Amino acid sequence: MTAAEMREQTVEQLREELLTLKKEQFNLRFQAASNQLDNTSRVRAVRRNIACVLTILNEKARSAADAA
Repeated sequence: MTAAEMREQTVEQLREELLTLKKEQFNLRFQAASNQLDNTSRVRAVRRNIACVLTILNEKARSAADAA
């Protein structure tokens, strides 16, 4: 999902996406620890997606605070 697509989502949808990504990150870390991880680049992609979601959530929170 691109950043533009994420910006179109609601805050609740972004929080659900963040929860899903954190669960995936946990599972990937678990696989890496037990030497069962096949796609090592997925760890980096998930970490970046988490950062993107958090950034957009912060942008939305800041713009809501400025509007109030």
